[in-house]
Formats: sequence, C-alpha cells, structure tokens
Amino acid sequence: MAEETILLSRKAGVAMVTLNRPDRLNSFTTAMHVELADALDRIADDASVRAVLLTGAGRGFCAGQDLADRKPAADGTPPNLGESIDRYYAPLVRRLATLPKPVVCAVNGVAAGAGANIALACDIVIAARSARFIQSFAKVGLIPDSGGSWILPRVVGQARALGLALTGDDLPAETAAQWGLIWAAVDDAALIETATSLARRLAAGPAQGLAETKRLIRSVWSKTLSEQLDAERDAMAALGRSDDYREGVAAFIARRSPVFAGAPDGGSG
Repeated sequence: MAEETILLSRKAGVAMVTLNRPDRLNSFTTAMHVELADALDRIADDASVRAVLLTGAGRGFCAGQDLADRKPAADGTPPNLGESIDRYYAPLVRRLATLPKPVVCAVNGVAAGAGANIALACDIVIAARSARFIQSFAKVGLIPDSGGSWILPRVVGQARALGLALTGDDLPAETAAQWGLIWAAVDDAALIETATSLARRLAAGPAQGLAETKRLIRSVWSKTLSEQLDAERDAMAALGRSDDYREGVAAFIARRSPVFAGAPDGGSG
C-alpha cells in the first residue's frame, strides 16, 4: 500500500492537514498535490470543520517542488513547468485563499520555494523560531511562483521582495515576523500547541463573520476605498441579521462568553 503523503485528522472543529513526506522535507510530487486537493475538498464539504491547521511532518514544513518529479526527460525534453503551475500550484493557492474557513499554518523548519509561498497563502502563519523562509527559485533559474511574486512586494515592499527573490537567502522566522510577513515566531517546542490553540479558538468563533472578514480583506487589493466601503456595508447588513450577531450581543450584555451556532463541542472526529 502506498504511503499517504497527506494526513488529515479532525478534532474540536479543526481539520489538521499534515504534509507527510518527511524524508524529502515534504517536497511536492503530483501524487501529493492530488491527495492535498482531495483533503481540502473533504474539508470544504464538512460543516463540522470550522478552521484548518496546515503543517509538515518531521524537521521541515515544505521544501517546495520535488525536483526529481520535474526533471528533464532522458531524451532532454524539458518539463512544462507552466502546466504544473496551472494544474496544481495555482489552484492550491487559490483554494487556501478562498476557503471560507480560517487557515492557520504552523511552519516547522524550512519552508522553501513553493513551500514558503504556500505557507504565506494561509491566513495566519505561526513559525518555530528555528524556521526559515527561502525564495530558492533563483538558485535553479526560476521565478517565485505560488503567489510569491504577488504577495512579497505587497507585504514587505519592493526592496525586500527583490532582495529575497534575487538572492534566495534564508529569512529567519523572527525577521519574517518583524517584517509582517507572518503572524508570530514562537519557541519550537510551543509551535503545535500554539497553532492548535489558535485554530480551536477560530473554530469556536462566529463562522459566517470570520468567513466574510477573510473574503473582504483578501479581495481588497482589487478595490478602491469607495468599493470597499460598499462591500463592508453589504457584509454588515447580512451579518446583522445572523444568529451569531444576536448571540454575540446577548453575551456581551450578559457579560458571558458567547456560544456561536454550530461551535464545536471539543469532541474528536
């Protein structure tokens, strides 16, 4: 039986997705892409899942593409890397960005190439202090893919984006946090506990409100201020009629913790 390259478990409203090729630093193959897409399909269809936690098995998060799976053929015919982007990487990044559930990424160890940018496609990134983010594409004559060329200049500015992309130098987790590229860097031993606690907190929150918040913030790059104000108005009008809003207000007035509709009960799944 073939080894599972993606592990999926569910508990307390959180789906934990683990990249599982630790002997290859969880680098991507076609089979791994297919398994991950299937796992995300199941998560999207599961109403009991209200948040997602993505991490990697072993000593690294993801080293990007397994180059042995994309090397030129024996006759010298080059691989079509554009097709690989079209079929696998771009759909994955779009899926993470548009999934109407918060996605937390716990980066353990190296996140290189597409692995770095897949992590950055998640909503909240927490990294171990020993983790490193590497735009390693220049070392093999390529460009930052999986959204890297889009997100880097927007988040860290053109000078830092070009420095990272052209040199392929390591970016330590603490520096990534200082630059605003990730949410936080934590002690290695606390990584999974911290990320899991955050994912469970999000899972217990108002699902519709969190989904709308994610959608609005992620769509802001293509809107003017006036358009965004209109989008905020429409979202607030809809959310103001929700059960979660009524519960949130009632809990605030009563000075108690809110219990949002469908919030997980803490059981395993």
